[in-house]
Amino acid sequence: MATYPGLFTEWPWKNLGNFKYLLVAPWVAHGGYLAATKGWRAADVGYLAIFPSLLLRMFHNQVWITISRVQNARSRRQIVDRGIEFEQVDRERNWDDQILLSGILLYLGALYMPGGQHLPLWRADGAVLIALLHAGPVEFLYYWFHRALHHHFLYTRYHSHHHSSIVTEPITSVIHPFAELVAYELLFAIPLIACTLTGSASILAFEIYVLYIDFMNNMGHCNFELVPNWLFKWFPPLKYLMYTPSFHSLHHTQFRTNYSLFMPFYDYIYNTMDKSSDTLYEKSLKGKEETVDVVHLTHLTSLQSIYHMRPGFAEYASKPYVSKWYMRMMWPVSWLSMVLTWTYGSSFTVERNVMKKLKMKSWAIPRYSFHYGLTWEKEAINNLIEKAICEADKKGAKVVSLGLLNQAHNLNGNGELYLRKHPKLGVRLVDGTSLAAAVVVNSIPQGTDQVLLAGNISKVARAVAAALCKKNVKVVMTNKQDYHFLKPNVPEDAAVNLLFSKTATAKVWLIGEGLDASEHFKAQKGTHFIPYSHFPPRMVRKDSCTYSTTPAMAVPKTLQNVHSCENWLPRRVMSAWRIAGMVHALEGWDEHECGDIVLDMEKVWSAALLHDFRPVAQV
Repeated sequence: MATYPGLFTEWPWKNLGNFKYLLVAPWVAHGGYLAATKGWRAADVGYLAIFPSLLLRMFHNQVWITISRVQNARSRRQIVDRGIEFEQVDRERNWDDQILLSGILLYLGALYMPGGQHLPLWRADGAVLIALLHAGPVEFLYYWFHRALHHHFLYTRYHSHHHSSIVTEPITSVIHPFAELVAYELLFAIPLIACTLTGSASILAFEIYVLYIDFMNNMGHCNFELVPNWLFKWFPPLKYLMYTPSFHSLHHTQFRTNYSLFMPFYDYIYNTMDKSSDTLYEKSLKGKEETVDVVHLTHLTSLQSIYHMRPGFAEYASKPYVSKWYMRMMWPVSWLSMVLTWTYGSSFTVERNVMKKLKMKSWAIPRYSFHYGLTWEKEAINNLIEKAICEADKKGAKVVSLGLLNQAHNLNGNGELYLRKHPKLGVRLVDGTSLAAAVVVNSIPQGTDQVLLAGNISKVARAVAAALCKKNVKVVMTNKQDYHFLKPNVPEDAAVNLLFSKTATAKVWLIGEGLDASEHFKAQKGTHFIPYSHFPPRMVRKDSCTYSTTPAMAVPKTLQNVHSCENWLPRRVMSAWRIAGMVHALEGWDEHECGDIVLDMEKVWSAALLHDFRPVAQV
């Protein structure tokens, strides 16, 4: 929102939500009707092509979003080395409004403008006319209109909304108040209207021009330099005809320079080009060496989780993961993504964060949750994890934290396998058991004297049971086999507090993976369930029972570039296993936490609080 929003700031279909797409439904249906009744040969192909064109533009923008986020997570050629937050993601979630508006205008033009019907597929003279009109009137008028938008009156009422994003993403390019974007649409329509009225319009010329505008807009706001230097050496005048991402990035950081649309020659003519443009271009193109202190190894979960990762759908990733019906409709793409990731031979970067002087990255192992249950995948997954650990060690990382199933006991013994294979490993391996267990223990309501432990007995479950028994809290188990398995892990002086019972009367249940529905419903109404597993329970009772999140903590404001949710967790909340790696590095601890090793829970919990990580309940 602009500083002092002016007239027609809000989009007219804002309150429609996703139903806004129905605005073009009548024209789409009309086109389908004409094709069905008149046949494809008699129908107006240009009119029918508008809707596929809109879909192509959305796909094109999404490709830019993904590429930009992947590149900026790597940080090698990042121009503005700062993060973005949820506020910017929320502000930019309506990036498709511009495509919808242009679609409406194209439909109206195809129906009512003289010469806008039954356009030929291609006309070279029309394409030349579009290019000349863009380089002349469009670029000239845009330059002066843009300068006017930076006048205090218009800037505070309109253009400041766009400049709220100092660190830009490709979709930042079309984030404007409604009135401002209407002005842009009219400006870009000049070549199209001229072609139509002169009878030189064609379908491909129009489509190429619209995609050119999208391409240049996305490139100029992608925040990483990609235009090779050899282009300007091969054709020196090109520097006046095409801007670079670093050129336009200076406009967002300096505000009073580099006003041009896509062709910088007007900035040269009117002496508004930023003097550091060439220097920043060379510096950004050269890039910088990647450095990392903490690497968190995660993996994909469900088939739809590929869209929830940070390089996926920006709005979807900014909310806790929930399987959506429209995501399930994309199952062909999801399966293709699974095959591509399965054939990919190494981990890939999905997120980059900074906390104080600590640089952190999340790498994803290219496997989904179900792969970890396949015996024949075990060796391949361990090789991928081992390769990632060795790569992190080579890059000088201090800590590698093992997230989700990357630390499964039946896979690698909670990471111990890698220490046996690499006894001189410089990087510290952390499975996060101590902090995860501490979160569970501190999530239990004060005054509780009895809890029930149900589900698979993991390393975290053993640590939680031992800690509670030491505090004289009764830990009840209804599975006799699990009870006998767990009892040797409880100190002798506290073993009396570990109990076996066939009845479940406790009002607090600690639950893990493997808890079946029948056992779940044995709990009384009003029971509070606290998961100790990586994954949330598969079913949730809809009576008066309550559920805590999986072990997690809220992150401090000093942790930057957090604008996507970690799986099913709320905003700015991260899993205890991930935070454990950060705390380990912040404290400079030199020991591993994997295999059977569990660090001092009180020590780890106190350190997490010291660095302003907070229990989720206190947020």
